[in-house]
Amino acid sequence: LYMCGITGIYRNNGEPADRRALERMTRTLRHRGPDDSGVYLDGSLGLGHTRLSIIDLSALGRQPLCSDDGRFALVYNGEIYNFRDLRRTLEGLGHSFRGHSDTEVCLHACVEWGLDAFRRFEGMFALALWDKREQRLTLARDRPGIKPLYYCHAGAGFVFGSEIKALLASGAIQSRIDWAGLHEFVHFFGSPLGANTHFEGVRKLLPGHLLTLQAGEAAVKPFVPEPDGNLPRPDVPAAARTVGSLLDRAVREHLVSDVPVGVLLSGGIDSSAITAFASKHHPGRLRTFSAGFAADEGVSELPAARAVAERFDTDHHELRVSSQNVIPVIERLVRSHDAPFADPASIPLYMLSEMLGSETKVVLQGDGGDEIFGGYPHYQFGALETPLRLAGASTAWLRRFMRRSPRGGSAWARRFWRLQTLCQADRSEFLAALVSLNFLDAPLLRVFAPEPGSMLRASDPFVRYRACFKQLQGLDPVQRMLHTDYRIRLPDRYLEKVDRATMAHGIEARVPFLDKRLAAYAMGLPARFKVRARGKKYILREALRGLVPDFVLDSPKVGFPVPVGHWLRTSMAGYLRSVLLDDSIAHPGLFDRSMLERLIDEHLSEREEHGPFLYQLLCLALWYTAYRPIA
Repeated sequence: LYMCGITGIYRNNGEPADRRALERMTRTLRHRGPDDSGVYLDGSLGLGHTRLSIIDLSALGRQPLCSDDGRFALVYNGEIYNFRDLRRTLEGLGHSFRGHSDTEVCLHACVEWGLDAFRRFEGMFALALWDKREQRLTLARDRPGIKPLYYCHAGAGFVFGSEIKALLASGAIQSRIDWAGLHEFVHFFGSPLGANTHFEGVRKLLPGHLLTLQAGEAAVKPFVPEPDGNLPRPDVPAAARTVGSLLDRAVREHLVSDVPVGVLLSGGIDSSAITAFASKHHPGRLRTFSAGFAADEGVSELPAARAVAERFDTDHHELRVSSQNVIPVIERLVRSHDAPFADPASIPLYMLSEMLGSETKVVLQGDGGDEIFGGYPHYQFGALETPLRLAGASTAWLRRFMRRSPRGGSAWARRFWRLQTLCQADRSEFLAALVSLNFLDAPLLRVFAPEPGSMLRASDPFVRYRACFKQLQGLDPVQRMLHTDYRIRLPDRYLEKVDRATMAHGIEARVPFLDKRLAAYAMGLPARFKVRARGKKYILREALRGLVPDFVLDSPKVGFPVPVGHWLRTSMAGYLRSVLLDDSIAHPGLFDRSMLERLIDEHLSEREEHGPFLYQLLCLALWYTAYRPIA
């Protein structure tokens, strides 16, 4: 098993791939795989790889890896948890293996089953497969989108990589702003959605999709059908037993490693469940890690996590995050993401990953549990969808008044804008409004100067939501929300956060809740098994009763609230002003300075709470300065 960085070049005009460019691209991903690196060249095609060794640490697992007959070459980032079962099947079909890695199994599976092999993989992966005889390049990304993969058609060439920095290092593309991606960034807590990025022409391969490139022609398509959400519906006790059994199996399989494994423990239901099962299967004392904040800066999860660690007798470690040392982290995160990624929860995760160092190279953590079991508060709005849409007609006159109101930037106005957006007749806008930081024509968008503002408004930030809702019309409102979040927020925000913060330090993060069998079963359960009027994650709580302490199961969801608003108002106030208001930095034409000053002054004086939005603008300014994209 290898958590790595992959990259490559393909020349459509027959010219040979540039080895020096490929080596530059590969070096940019050294943090993802500090143990080894390699390149492969075949005429117009070049593949690069950096390796973080987790299982089979020998040279037999080096990549790029070629088939015995030399026809196929593979670079691969990820873990196939059922690789031993696949290996036995392939050996029965006549395949022989030199080493013990899942990379070799992955290559033989592609040789035997072609592109249908991806359907058989249970795990996380991003890979590139070169077929020398057919002169065909194939890229593929796992179903949930745990591992990232970016690509760009650049003139007569094609470049791809685990991170955008590898594409930029090729020298084949210009750094230009993608305004559609930036518009989605403004709305959705700092992330472009779907295939969009902040760089024009640079695309993300969608989760569960493959891209084939042959004779200069590219095609992108899904390799597995989307779940229909209509599995057989058992009673609650039977479903709870199945959920518990599937989660137990998933955690056990995710513990497989030749290097030390730990758990990121927040004290919430998901990470506590992983800790409970991992403690049962892990030899010796399990290592657990938690982060929290100073008492005067925000809600700390450390006491709850400590109590869970004591219950399962883990070797527990804590990190206290202070505003005094987060500024360098924020700046490094911009480089880690190659983007103004503005989820502040990446700050403690980055620092925690740095603390792990070389002693623990693999960690299990709880992302995915909220999306498949219904853990977010907005799912309870599903039942209110119809009455809110009916109320939309009665608020039309008020919306017209608000567009002329001088109070357009006030907290009162923003509460109204949230309400009127929830009243949209378009069901996709209803859900998008629930998870959006800013809303349709929101006054806060006026912080951009006229020209960038017009470029932003030329795109539709809800297009990804509209596409999802069109595909999910047969599901009830809550199930539609769950499936939409699984396809959008999970890969585009949460999994991206986890990958960059951990891989920046060569740490492999595993997500047992996104095990293929568990996720498929949970997503197919009816909404009433997950979300109820007085609680969420109902079936998961029932499955864990008696295993996870009641004080965890019966506590309301807290999340991981990072006190970024407090930081920007106190210890980081001077830094905020220096970055956003200093005309010497490279974004003088991006913002409307007077509106920016107003937002900062309102926040610092505590007249308004603009912390999340100002943090977005801070990250955007840092990215704009570091990468100098052409507007």
